[in-house]
Formats: sequence, C-alpha cells, structure tokens
Amino acid sequence: MADTVLYEVSDGLATITINRPEAMNAMNIAAKTALRDALREAAADPAVRAVLLTASGDRAFCVGQDLKEHTALLAADLEAGTSRTMDTVSEHYNPVVRAITEMPKPVVAGVNGVAAGAGLGFVLAADHRVVAETATFNTSFAGVALTADSGVSWTLPRLIGRGRATDLLLFPRSVSAREAYELGLADKVVPAADLAAEAAAVARALAGGPTLAYAAIKESLAYGAEHSLAETLEKENELQTRAGASEDHTIAVRAFLAKERPKYVGR
Repeated sequence: MADTVLYEVSDGLATITINRPEAMNAMNIAAKTALRDALREAAADPAVRAVLLTASGDRAFCVGQDLKEHTALLAADLEAGTSRTMDTVSEHYNPVVRAITEMPKPVVAGVNGVAAGAGLGFVLAADHRVVAETATFNTSFAGVALTADSGVSWTLPRLIGRGRATDLLLFPRSVSAREAYELGLADKVVPAADLAAEAAAVARALAGGPTLAYAAIKESLAYGAEHSLAETLEKENELQTRAGASEDHTIAVRAFLAKERPKYVGR
C-alpha cells in the first residue's frame, strides 16, 4: 500500500505530499496521523527552512474527511454508545493546523485541485498559497451538517472578512481559483501544468531566505491579530532585537553595502 503522505527534504525544503489521489486525497486516520507527524518533523528539524505542502494527482488537494471511513466509525460509535469519532478534531486536525501556523518557518501550499473542508483549513493555515487555475475552494462543512474545524472559523474571516466568511460557511459553494485570488484566499494563480514548478520555486526561495526573520514575521502577525497596538509594538521591539542580532541580518547588510546578493545561513 502506498504511503498516505510523502515526506522529502532537499536543500532546506521539506516537501510534504498528501498521497491518496484515488480518494481525492481525503483524510482517513492513516493520512491524518501521517500528515500531523510529518509537519511536526519538519517543524523540529533544523535542516528544514521552509515547507511545501501539496498533494498528488490533478483533481484534488484535499477534500477533507474521508466520509466512507467516517460513516463506518459513526456506526461503530452508535452501536457502542460512544462518541469517539469526533475526537479526530483534537487528535489530528487541530495539531495539523497548529503545526502549520506555529512552526518557525514559512509554509507554502501548492493547491493542485479541490480544497474542501479540512483541506481548505490546511490551505488557509499556510503562509503563502500558490493555486492551480483549475482548483476550487469549498467550506463544505454545513453541507454535511457540521460546523467549521481545522481553524477555518479563525483563518477565513481574517482573510476575507466576517461577512463573506459567514456567507461561504452558511452556503457552501465552489469558489474558483480566480475568485479565490480576488477574495484574498490565493496569493498566486498559475496554469495547472505549472503548479508544481511554481509552488516549488516559491518554497525554495523562502528556504534560501532569512529563516529567523520569517519566523519573527509569523510570530508578530499572529500576536498582532489578538493584541492591542501598544502590546504589538512591544512584541515587534522584542522580535526586531532578536532578528537584528542574527547572522543573517549581518549578512544582509554587508551584501547590501557591497551591492551583492545575500547568501543566508538561517541563523
């Protein structure tokens, strides 16, 4: 049986590929566990300076929960009088999204097809989204009588505003790549044939960049979303002091003065 998630590290870039194309990369327990563990491995590995999260095939990035497995688990719960099926949110989906958002390195989503439900949550949690022009986004939760998970109720309104987020959650529909770009859900839309190369190029550029500065940017944006201006200014001061003491900052300044391209070391 093929691995449900593929993991590869090369030249500072970890490429994580959801690999269930025959099921439109739906998340069964094996895939959810493997994705969570791969992201945690990338976050902890000092050799990894950026992550590319993508998927196999050309139909789907990830359509969310594997409903065939989910239905069987719900039936088992009903027979046993338990409610363990939804524990997957705390055991899998929440850790996946936190790993993406909290790791001190940038995460690029290469969206090759449909991103729905939890799959959409993974995409929105990423720091940069390169999207094939044939891809579509769909919240889909209300369509199966569920509420948002995988961080969608946090990320979606912050990207497009509460009103539009509410509309997409109450009335799930397929959002085209072009509309996603116009809404602010996609950062770059490219021909489907170019998606793999374009997403990898963006991720490799970040892997060769000032890693500590990127980590500070992620931390400051997350902090600023929940704190006052005064508190955020203090956090910026703290993070800028740290970034200013980095080897990469010295490299950047020297390269600027010498009119050369900096070669960052991630320290």
